[in-house]
Amino acid sequence: MTTEITSSNFNQEVAASKTPVLLDFWASWCGPCRMISPVVESLAEKYDGKVKFGKVNVDEQPELAMKYGIQSIPTLMVFRDGAPVNKSIGVVPSEQIEAMLN
Repeated sequence: MTTEITSSNFNQEVAASKTPVLLDFWASWCGPCRMISPVVESLAEKYDGKVKFGKVNVDEQPELAMKYGIQSIPTLMVFRDGAPVNKSIGVVPSEQIEAMLN
């Protein structure tokens, strides 16, 4: 399951999270974002309880996109202890996403 991440819940869901968090920065008009979404959803099920998964709509949350320097989407970013530790840009295979998490 993925959680919608906004400026108002970012601290609670990401910064204060005890488990790693993978954020998917996306937009509804973005074709590659729609391609990677099912991959992210299936990994969210596979890693349930070990990694938190969130989605950030860059059109609705431009301040979060700016804060983390998101210039192209989809961008996947892994956070540990509230800080970004890994990221990938564009459509990537699930194995590459899993490698970012480990």
